[in-house]
Amino acid sequence: MSDFLLIIGGVVILLPFFYIFTNAAPNIYSLLALLLILIPTAAALINGAPFVPTPIGAVERMLKIAKLKKGQKVYDIGCGDGRIVYLATKNHEVSATGFELSPFIYLLARIRKILWKSRAKIKFGNFKWHNLSDADVIFCYLMPGSLAKLEAKLSRELKPGTKVISYAFRISPWKEVRKHEQDNSIRSAPIWEYEIK
Repeated sequence: MSDFLLIIGGVVILLPFFYIFTNAAPNIYSLLALLLILIPTAAALINGAPFVPTPIGAVERMLKIAKLKKGQKVYDIGCGDGRIVYLATKNHEVSATGFELSPFIYLLARIRKILWKSRAKIKFGNFKWHNLSDADVIFCYLMPGSLAKLEAKLSRELKPGTKVISYAFRISPWKEVRKHEQDNSIRSAPIWEYEIK
């Protein structure tokens, strides 16, 4: 909740600058458009992970790398539109939860949940306020700075044997089980596979 208040506070502070520097006349439509742009942008800047959808081919590759088993507990940190948790639930019968902080992207994920008729959960908020100790697999697509913060939390909370699958960026200072190289045929960036010891 504190992250949400921080984002709203940031938008309120930035709002006058929009009108000062654009010479736009204040009206409800420009205000709504500004909020739809600024809220997700502010969330991304605060948490270091802008919304960039992972290609479906890369999502399927990540799920295959994770070797999911029926009934496992799966989290996607910064789940975006929910595609990983929805496919994990549908194709692997796991209990999947995604965390999304951007209100606009969270709404998109909720709409996609209805359209896909998914049992996965999407929670509005920052993963850092949630205990992840029951996870069997964690998926993430975060910037290196966010991964550095994530590393300490995961090292503290996760049980031995938990897999962490990081798309595009490596988690320092962890030693990966394997780096799965970029695959241009499915538009997949490198995927880093880790296991908690």
